[in-house]
Formats: sequence, structure tokens, C-alpha cells
Amino acid sequence: MSGKISTGDESKSPRVVVQDITSSTRSNSPIDPFGTAGSKMSNRRTMYYFEGPRDTQKHSKLPLFMRLHGGILPRMILPLVFVGCWATAVTLVHKYVSDIGVDTVLLVVLGFVVAFAVSFRSSTAYERYSEGRRYWSQLTFTSRNLGRLVWINMLERTDEEDSERKMKDLLGKITAINLIVAFSIALKHRLRFEPAIDYPDLQYLVAPITSTTIASHADQSKLKHKKPSTMKQVGEYLGLTFAHSNPRKLIKRSEDNLGNLPHEILAHLSAYFEKAMATKQIVGCHKFFWNDVRTMADILTGAERILNTPLPLAYTISIAQITWMYIMVLPFQLIRKLGFVTIPATMLAAYIILGLAMIGQEIENPFGNDVNDLPLESYCNEIADDLDVLISTPMNEYANYPEASSNIPLYPLSYQTTAEWTRQSEDDVRALLKAKARKAHARKMEAAEAEEV
Repeated sequence: MSGKISTGDESKSPRVVVQDITSSTRSNSPIDPFGTAGSKMSNRRTMYYFEGPRDTQKHSKLPLFMRLHGGILPRMILPLVFVGCWATAVTLVHKYVSDIGVDTVLLVVLGFVVAFAVSFRSSTAYERYSEGRRYWSQLTFTSRNLGRLVWINMLERTDEEDSERKMKDLLGKITAINLIVAFSIALKHRLRFEPAIDYPDLQYLVAPITSTTIASHADQSKLKHKKPSTMKQVGEYLGLTFAHSNPRKLIKRSEDNLGNLPHEILAHLSAYFEKAMATKQIVGCHKFFWNDVRTMADILTGAERILNTPLPLAYTISIAQITWMYIMVLPFQLIRKLGFVTIPATMLAAYIILGLAMIGQEIENPFGNDVNDLPLESYCNEIADDLDVLISTPMNEYANYPEASSNIPLYPLSYQTTAEWTRQSEDDVRALLKAKARKAHARKMEAAEAEEV
């Protein structure tokens, strides 16, 4: 078996190369097939305490108001410093130069407008976040269902004279299930504008279809994020807008057609199911396979709609301008009554208003790498783990549970096993079933009488 599979000319720019994990050169190297290593972008971001997505499996015993992880404090530092300086300048001018205070009626009028704007921003952002989560829940359900159909309802031809064909059927089903897992991982990378296909959590799963995918013919070295400079890292950490790069820049700068890998995976699954129907591996339940493939295509389209349809720019700009105008005018309205307390009061108000606005901005795209974005890696790993458990048991063993020696079918009225009941008459079984129903009704009546007492 060759040491690598290449889809491009070795003399040209580097293309997709899939190493053979069974070769001796890889025998001592641990393989991470399901993304615990992740892409370079994920590795870079998980280095920071305030970067994410947050690991939902971890638990903190600190009260909520004392927690920093998951908060927006780093991005609030510079805005609060600016607001504090501004409030200090207004206070000093008012105390030592001239009375520049205004009537507080403006506070009430503008406060209502700001509250409405921030509420609108937060509600629309959370609606997108919630819709994104629903799509990934639906993907988890569909992946489990389609994997179960492939493993249980797709037949393995049992020809004693041709054991190789039976083995090909088995390996074909395993490969199809790998592609189901690959779909979720490819969707994750697509939603994060990571167009390469040789990420550690993806390349081995799509190895069988690598030669037919469009992105495999692109120079993969140009489809990876470069390591940012220290200044850029600090700027991103503090939320400076000029430090953030366009997340689509790798796709925009690519000279090659990068295709749509999740959609290409669905095309290969559809072709495999069509072939399975032609060879009588799928009999009678073919519509369930097509329904699940169609649902996965709908999930892909819906997730792309959320990603590519943000809140209209006019709303975003207007809400930002309204909130900052209110904060800038706030010291003039507080100075006469609060004096030097105006400085911390203004900073506190800014923390509340700008904090809510920034939360809305962060979760507007729920598929990114911010702390509060959806933990897509966890969802992908959950799908992979569930399907691994599914295929760990042979198909025929799932149907043998009624004859299991531990089966007590008429519990709690009888502790006899299936083997013991097979030696008795059908009338005895049905009589006990009627007794079981009467006992269940009597138990309900007793519970109702106990509640009345």
C-alpha cells in the first residue's frame, strides 16, 4: 500500500496529500480523526482565556457575577477608559470653567430610544443564535437517523462463495457513515470560512472522495490562516476593529474554485444510496434515506442563510451611533446633581449599555470562534461518538435481543426469562398481559387517592 495519496502533480504547487495511517512511518504517531487538534485557527484562538467557543463540559463553581470566562470584559477596557476620560473632562470643565450641565429631561427621552435600540439588537442577535442551534440539533438528529438506516437497514449480501463482496458491503457502509460525520465537520469549517480540506479532523474522513472534490485541486498552503503578529493578537483581544481581518479573505483571494464540500459529500452519499438500491441492498425504505439527505441539504442552506444574512448595515450603524451619542451626552445631564460621582456613574452606564450591544454583536454570527459562539467542535464530536457506538455492534446482533438470556419480558409480574416462557402456552402469556394492564390501572387509582388525601 502506498505511503500517500496525492490528487495533484507533485512537481507543481502543493495539493491535498493524505498520509497512509497504516504505514510504518505513522505507527508511532497518534491520529486525531475527530478534531481534538482542530485547525490552525482553532488552535490559535483556544490559547486565550477570553476566546472560544466555550467548552460546555467544564463547570465553574464561582457565582455568575464573579466569572470572567464567557464575559466581554477585555473588549470593554478601551471603551470604558475612553468614557472615563470623557466624563472626567466634562466634570473638570463644569467645576472649574463654566456650567455646562443640561436638563435631565433629555436623559429620559434618549434613554427610551437607547433601550429600544439595544433591545432590538439583542433580540435579533439571539434569534439568529437560537436558529443556528436548532439547525445543529436537527443535524445531530438527522446524522444519527441516517447512520442507523445505513447500518441496520442496508443489507450486507451473504454469498458464501464470495466473501470479498460481503466485506466490500461492510466497508462501504462504514465509509458512508464516515461521510455522514465528515458532512458535519465540513459544514463547521465552511461556516468559519476555512476552505481547506486537509484539516486534521477532516482529511481522513474525506480521503475516499478527495480526488473528485473541487477544493482538492487548489493550493492548500494558501488556504490556511497565517500566524498573526503580537500586535494583531493584542488588538483582537481588546476588540479593536482595525485589528480584525475579513474572515472571508482566504476565499476572496483564492484563484481557484473552492466548491462546496458539504454539498459534494451529499452528492457522494446520494450516489452510494442509488447504487445500493440497484444492488438490492436497500429494499422498501429508500424514501427514508432520501428524506435524510434532503434534510441535511436543507440544514446546509439554512446555516449559510444565517451566516450570509446579517442584520442590515443601516441598523447596525444607527444603533451604534445612538448608544454612543447617549453615553457622550450622559455626563452633561448628571454633572449638576452628582458632581465628581458623574465619572463612575457614566462608566457604569456605559458598561451596561455597551456590554449589551457587544453581546448582540458577538452572537449575531453563532458559528464563529468567539467565547459565546456555538461549540461546533463538541457537536461534531458528539455525532462521531454516537455513530462509533452504533457501528461497534454488528447489524445482526441488534435483532437478537428478544432471545437474550437476560430478557424478562413480563416484568414485574414474572421474573421468567424468554427461554422459560417459550415452554409455556400462549394463553398463559396473554392472561398475564391482561393482569399487567389491570395492575397498572389499579396503581393509577391508588396514586390518585393518595393525592386527594
